[in-house]
This record gives sequence, structure tokens and C-alpha cells, in this order.
Amino acid sequence: MQDGQGQGPPRVAILGGGSAGWMSAAALAKYFGPALSVTLIESETIGIVGVGEATIPQIRLYNSGLGIEERDFLRAVGGTMKLGIEFIDWRREGERYFHGFGEVGRKIGLLPFHQYWLRWAAEGGGTELEDFSPCAMAAKAGRYGPKPGAAGARMPASAYHLDAAAYAAFLRRMAEARGAVRIEGIVKDWEKAPENGHLRALVLEDGRRIEADLFVDCSGFRALLIGQAMGEGFLDWSNWLPCDRAVALPSTGRGRLDPFTRSTARLAGWQWEIPLQKRTGNGHVFSSAFMEEEEAIRLLQENLPGKALADPRVIRFTAGKRRAMWSGNVVALGLSSGFLEPLESTSIHLIQAGIAQLIALFPDRRMDPALATAFNAQMDFEYEAVRDFLILHYHLNERVGEPLWDQCREAPPPDSLAEKLDLFRANGTIRRFNAELFDAPSWLQVMWGQGLRPAAWHPMAGAAPRQDLARYIAMNAAEARGMVDALDAHGDFIARICGAPEPAGA
Repeated sequence: MQDGQGQGPPRVAILGGGSAGWMSAAALAKYFGPALSVTLIESETIGIVGVGEATIPQIRLYNSGLGIEERDFLRAVGGTMKLGIEFIDWRREGERYFHGFGEVGRKIGLLPFHQYWLRWAAEGGGTELEDFSPCAMAAKAGRYGPKPGAAGARMPASAYHLDAAAYAAFLRRMAEARGAVRIEGIVKDWEKAPENGHLRALVLEDGRRIEADLFVDCSGFRALLIGQAMGEGFLDWSNWLPCDRAVALPSTGRGRLDPFTRSTARLAGWQWEIPLQKRTGNGHVFSSAFMEEEEAIRLLQENLPGKALADPRVIRFTAGKRRAMWSGNVVALGLSSGFLEPLESTSIHLIQAGIAQLIALFPDRRMDPALATAFNAQMDFEYEAVRDFLILHYHLNERVGEPLWDQCREAPPPDSLAEKLDLFRANGTIRRFNAELFDAPSWLQVMWGQGLRPAAWHPMAGAAPRQDLARYIAMNAAEARGMVDALDAHGDFIARICGAPEPAGA
């Protein structure tokens, strides 16, 4: 925001702390420095939704941009490494598959690896898809980090498991050290400019007025500014994603630090398991149309990996997004902008994507509406692309006779998802559109894991001589195995850099 009209540095007021608020404050304070006045308003009497988070590799870009050292970060947030997600019983009971980060095999020529693997598998090749994913193999072996003395070992793509409240506190310290100011208080009202409807100030319960040029709404599901003050409606996607409740409950763990998230399908939803250094985060996402809260709580309690460490907490939500996430001089980030269930750990990424777009399109005091239009178009695309990937998991299921799963399987998917499914069915083609979040290896692993099979492979893959195909497949398998063999036990890696022993079991 250029100084433009007015005196002094332009002012940004962020309503709400938590991950969204403090990620925003830390980034703005870092990238704009004293050229921008950053104030964050939150109240200790208003809780945050964060229950312990799993992330995706893009968080590394955010942390790196802020100059965060991985060792300091993992210590502060009680974090562990994440190489992907194991999906249990999602296609049908008794089956599992892994969605690993990073590549699955190495591209040769113009075709991705999986086109050759499709031919290899159809012709009797015995190698599983996961055997070409270093992340999937390392996760199953419980490995991460170079073995002592293994200089130059190549690390697989990775993200983190973290305590969301601890991450917010960590970022708060960083933001305040760089000039951001925190105000304790609860907003009871706001003032608008009559000439254009923009916000002028927030009014706190004690009468204080917080004026700003730009307001960032991180008020969570309340959407106090974007929804109530600016009147932006909500686009409901629950016809595709019917789960509307989550029970969160921390517990002790399995006695080891697994470098992956578990997602287990249940009768009316699914259960997450996120291993942190000192505890395990658990949750049961479910649809209240198909299961009562008491039954959902009981089901989670009966399937914990260890002893419960707190009382269960129920979170209510609706899948969807604000029709406009930037309205006038208000930008919504985090839960105030929309919510998509944490099936693929995208919540923090969507905050990060919004911050990146805000910085790229940062306005001056004129608030040119062209900037809001561009922001909304990009964030609409981000949310819709993630939405489609989540629907994919539900739509491709074979849990016949279970009402939630029958409904999700039979509901026509969005046209954008239907096109992707049709392409893969035709000859294994996977198209990534407009740099959408999930690339071809992610779509491949989930589509294949959920049982979708193409009718053919690309004709170019059929032109390779059989002996060349065998060498190519063997080379890729050997490269993945060699990468994993150079890795240390994940628990030893965490203990070495954080000084934290592996957690005790139940």
C-alpha cells in the first residue's frame, strides 16, 4: 500500500489471532517493515479453532520467506515431519493406499512416468505404484532425515505436523519483534464511510476506535467483517462435501513418531491421526445428517491410538467459501473466507495463498477495485481446485450400502472434476490447470488408490521396446529405494534436532 493520500504509514488492522491472524501479521511486518503500520486485535476470551494441524510442503515457502530456521520451528511447535497421508478403508474396508508428497517416478521424454507404469502393470509387471514414491516408502519405513555421516543424502518432499496454537504464538513473537502491535479487545461495532461503504474503524467494547486503511478479517467462522459488516454471502458446497462436524480429542500416541498423517474412513465420515512430539492429535469429521454427535464422540474415543488427554470438543462448520473474499477495503483470510475439511491438510495453505495474493496485489489508499477483482478470481480458483480434490476421495468409493458414502458416490461431481476423471479414464491423462495446488502425482495416487482405472495408456508408451521399459521401471524403483535407504529413523531425527525423545505409548 503506497502512502498516496493521508499522513504516515498506511494502516492495516487484522481482526483475530490464531494461525490466520498471526501468519498475516508476521508476513506483512516482514515484507513491508516500517512502511506499514500493522495492528492485530484479538481477545483471550475468544478461543481459536486450531486443534493441531497437518500441513503440505508449501508451508516451507512461507517459513523460508520469514527466515524461520527449521530447528527453531520444530522445537517451538512440537512438530514432526510429514511425508504424506495414509488412507485407510476409503475405497472399501480392508484396503489402504498412500498419498505421498513429491514425484512418483521420473518423467522420460514427453510422457510422465505413470504412463509407462500403466503399461508395465497391465503386462504383468509386479511393482506397486507406491514403490516409486520415496515419500510413501520412507513413511512406511518410519524414516526421515539423513543418517549420521550420510552427507549429501537427498531428502524427500516433506511438510510438518504442528501444534496450531503454538505456531500462532511463535509467529506472534516474530511479528511483534518486527513492529506489529497487538491489542486485547472485542469488537462490538464498526464505522463505515457513507460515500463508498468502506470500513473506517472498528469499535471495541471499551469504546476504543481502531482506524485503518485496510482491514483483514481473521475472525474465524464468525466472519465478523467480511460477512456481517460487508454483507458478503456464503457459497455452500455441502451438496458435495456433506460433513459438517468434527470432534477433536488429543491423546497419547503409538510409542513412535510416524512421519505421516492417518485418515481412516468411518461410517459417516473419517478420522484423522496426527503424531506430534508430545501428543497425538485426533479428530472425527462426520455428517450430522447421518450420525449423532454422541455416537461420533463414542466412535472416536473407541479408536484412539492411546489414552485421551482432554475432553472431546465439537466443531461445527459448513463446507464452502465467501462469494467475495475481498470486499471494499476488507480482505478475509482463514476460516472467515471459507472452510474445506482438513482431509488433505489444506487449511494453512489456503491462508498462505491468500496472504501471497494480498501481498502481490497490495493496494494504496484508493483501494482500486481491480485489485479486489483479481484477488477474488485467484482465490476462487484456489478454493475450487482444492474442493474438487477433496470431492475426488468421496466420489470414488465402493462402500456400498452406507448412506453417506452412497450419497457421495452417486452425486454428480462438479464439471471441473468430471473432466479430470474422464481424461484419466480415457488413457491415464492428468492435466494440471493454471498451476492448481495438487499436481499430477497427487491426482494419480488418489485416483488409483480409490480404484479408478484408465481404459488405455498413451500410445507413445506403447512404442517403447519391452526391454527398455523394464530397464526404465527398474531404474526408477532403484532410485526411490536408494533415496530411502540413506534416511535415518524419523524419531531419531526429531530427537537429534529438537532434543526430544520419542513419545511414550498409551
